[in-house]
Amino acid sequence: MNKLLAQLLLCIFCLPLTVVHAQQGAANGEWPTYGGDLGHTRYSALGQITATNYSELKVAWRFKTDNLGPSPEYRFQATPLMIDGKIFTTAGSRRAVVALDAETGELLWHFSMQEGERGEYAPRQLSGRGLSYWPGEDELGARVIYVTPGYQMVALDAQTGQLVQSFGENGVIDLKQNADQQIDLVTGEIGLHATPIVADDVVIVGAAHRTGGNPSSRENVKGYVRGFDVRSGERLWIFHTIPLPGEYGNESWLENSSSYTGNTGVWAQISVDLELETVYLPVETATGDYYGAYRPGDNLFAETLLAVDLHTGARKWHFQLVHHGIWDHDIPCAPILADVVIDGTLRKIVAQPTKQAFLYVFDRITGEPIWPIEERSVEIGDVPGEWYSPTQPFPTRPPAYDRQGVTADDLLDFTDELREQALEVASWYKLGPIFTPPVVSNIDGPLGILMAPATGGGTNWPGGSYDPETNILYVSSNSSVTGLAVVPPYPGQSDMAYIQGNAASGPRTSGGAGSSAGGGRTEFNAGQQTRPQSSRGRPPVGLLVQGLPLLKPPYGVISAIDLKRGEIAWQIPHGQTPERVANHPLLQDLDLPRTGQNYSVGTLVTKTLLIAGEGEMTRDSQGKLRASLRAYDKATGADVGALDLPAPQTGSPMTYMLNNEQYLVVAVSGGGYSGELIAFKL
Repeated sequence: MNKLLAQLLLCIFCLPLTVVHAQQGAANGEWPTYGGDLGHTRYSALGQITATNYSELKVAWRFKTDNLGPSPEYRFQATPLMIDGKIFTTAGSRRAVVALDAETGELLWHFSMQEGERGEYAPRQLSGRGLSYWPGEDELGARVIYVTPGYQMVALDAQTGQLVQSFGENGVIDLKQNADQQIDLVTGEIGLHATPIVADDVVIVGAAHRTGGNPSSRENVKGYVRGFDVRSGERLWIFHTIPLPGEYGNESWLENSSSYTGNTGVWAQISVDLELETVYLPVETATGDYYGAYRPGDNLFAETLLAVDLHTGARKWHFQLVHHGIWDHDIPCAPILADVVIDGTLRKIVAQPTKQAFLYVFDRITGEPIWPIEERSVEIGDVPGEWYSPTQPFPTRPPAYDRQGVTADDLLDFTDELREQALEVASWYKLGPIFTPPVVSNIDGPLGILMAPATGGGTNWPGGSYDPETNILYVSSNSSVTGLAVVPPYPGQSDMAYIQGNAASGPRTSGGAGSSAGGGRTEFNAGQQTRPQSSRGRPPVGLLVQGLPLLKPPYGVISAIDLKRGEIAWQIPHGQTPERVANHPLLQDLDLPRTGQNYSVGTLVTKTLLIAGEGEMTRDSQGKLRASLRAYDKATGADVGALDLPAPQTGSPMTYMLNNEQYLVVAVSGGGYSGELIAFKL
């Protein structure tokens, strides 16, 4: 018996150990990819920085980006990498690449391309969100790979910053070419803010276009996804996110609309499971965001989580989160990969945060929902010519983690007087649940629908993070609202326009790319700057009540979601109460709790902490403007510390260990403060 037991134990200990790097966070104290690992967990097991000492962190080094381009940058969104004692990041309005000493922040080398008119016409300029790293092999050295504003992919020697001559054409691949479509090399509106992702010697690259609903007509460049050989730059595969005739899904584009419709790119981060050799693609909306009459049908693979083969690009499975989208609910962030025991069985899952504030959770092998996702009837609108899907998918678990739709109960209610004024503003709009369709704007009402979350939230590009030790997923979201409508075309034009923001500002306006809890912004078309008259009186200008947001707080939250049960474990307002609320004269007698801020910011999970910065500056007790990089107990959400930042967090934080010291790094910018990396340590 003892001999048999010994043999059995020997067999067990001889079994190969499977290390699933894609779901275990950043390894070896480094930060080798944008999301920490290929599963975008944004997790590090480092524990030197704790609740006890967090507030004692001091600045270790700072790196200002002003000279990395012709002008300072005020939207610095990068998350740097740290490998082998070096920091790698994109930075500056030229989208330069820099290597820094990870201990001192000293510049080791930098590289940038002069793209001329091609860069000036680019729809996605500035520094982007970072780059990717390949460790090399044999005689081939390590490389960093990034995409320029003009949509060219560049490979650089990680040691010297020099172009890798054997990659593409002297180190560069023109992504506007060999794209299975004609794209103007100068003015073609396609680019990328996200990073490429390198997995098993394949580089996968998505595409982005102009932000918001531009163009609001019917045609644009198509956002196909491609895989390239990391050594040579040879194109290995392409996936047509708008299927060609004869390809799977083409039948979902009625009236030949697949031939001219554009967008449907992957502008968010991409995730990869190396063991399954599967790439998870979060696909955006088709042209245009709020009016889809020219693309009748469900429109695969728009607004779809799509799994393809890493080496061939062949479709494995897909799930469309929104059928025939007319709300700009494109998938904005990385799918998060996790291995979780659910109902007694170990499941390989992929969890997708969204602008809708739904977390969609699937078996990442088969694409089957972990918990039922129900097709429920939704309202059919009456916009002339529009095509409507009669149903939309609704996850049954987890519950929505932020406000969805608008009812009277969601309106401002600090005082009875403010409540009545909020009801008056809202009376000019149509209220309803999520997926309420846009209406044709009427100056006597409704001016539009009140859509919540707005186009910039619940969750936007920063996405979420995941703790593989506890199976808790963390995601920030903003509780935003916007007015949304369509309007008839100008005389002589054939296309409907749209309004996103405030429909009262003009008869034919086009909206911007986002909105706040206080309402969106509206951009006037030339010659249309006169507000129309209404038989009801003067319509509201903006979604504000005495300068306060139309909806009651919280304005932004962080949610901890238990992936074992599909339940929200805890939820907290994130961010100091904005000054326009905290110092409002009508609210001085009220004891307001922290409201949170209307920003979707990136989070970082460590051994014991959840870390996230604020997106808005507020004044401290001495009157000094500052933002905070906050730390929470990851188990409870309790505040445990805060660090002063000179500007809001605009990139997602990361951490690493070097020479036995843990560093915490974040990109800040905005509010008149140009882009800077700040590193903290004990």
